Amino acid sequence: MKPTSLLSRIKYKYRMWYYGRMDEAQYPQALKRKYRRRMRETLNLEHPRKLSEKIQWLKLYDNTPLKTTLADKYLVRQWVADTIGAEYLIPLLGVWSDANDIDFDTLPERFVLKANHGSKFNIIVRDKSKLNLTKTRKTLNHWLKYNYTFIQGKFELYYKDIKPLITAEEYIENIDNDLVDHKFFCFHGSPKYYSVISDRATSIKTATYDINFVKQPFMLLPGESFDFEKPESFEKMLSIVETLCQGFKHVRVDLYDVKGKIYFGEMTFTSGSGFRKIRPIEYDYMLGDLIKISET
Repeated sequence: MKPTSLLSRIKYKYRMWYYGRMDEAQYPQALKRKYRRRMRETLNLEHPRKLSEKIQWLKLYDNTPLKTTLADKYLVRQWVADTIGAEYLIPLLGVWSDANDIDFDTLPERFVLKANHGSKFNIIVRDKSKLNLTKTRKTLNHWLKYNYTFIQGKFELYYKDIKPLITAEEYIENIDNDLVDHKFFCFHGSPKYYSVISDRATSIKTATYDINFVKQPFMLLPGESFDFEKPESFEKMLSIVETLCQGFKHVRVDLYDVKGKIYFGEMTFTSGSGFRKIRPIEYDYMLGDLIKISET
């Protein structure tokens, strides 16, 4: 997440400062400019139709305190425990507001460090003896400084009021050293599509199915297309997702299946920040039709 060159860091911090000081009334036009640069298309916020357009609308106009709680990768744990049970949570090893307070001697040889207030704020530690503690603390504290809402001008406003923290969780993986992501795309309290991500360590592979496990002619996530055998736990995961997705116009619920044990991953309300083109384009409109912005 941290730019490497000095010029990139200056531009990065300027954009954060610029968007953070912007009046809320300016957000729609700023998001339209961002959409134009990323998608090479005009964003219609007044009458959105495609999935990417509907997600932009949700970012600006469908934010609640509950969404903020569930986007917080620390606070969401209590909600999950209350909703489906604590047995679905990856065990927590610690939580800190300052990376300098982390006592790495008390952590196991393998673990995962996360910032709770954004996306891709992760450090996967497979061998603690090889971890540069000074660099790690510096990176973590760097993440804590930023409000993820304004990173790259994406305006995912439900992140805005999250108190930044660092957490450590147990390291989990399947027997083949891969951790498969099971991602369920839900609309108005109903799971409709399922995407799986595998082989993150090499070339990312992904596939999209409907909930009857029929492979679809479009991709909801980037990566090399592949065929994936229906997991034995699929129906169980689907039941969990149906419970978690209630009350939201759109949410992606991520789960893991580790040697038959299901773990909660996260709730994502604006997958890809709405900057992924769905092709063929008719499916972009079809998916957009599943979000009724005038309904609860």
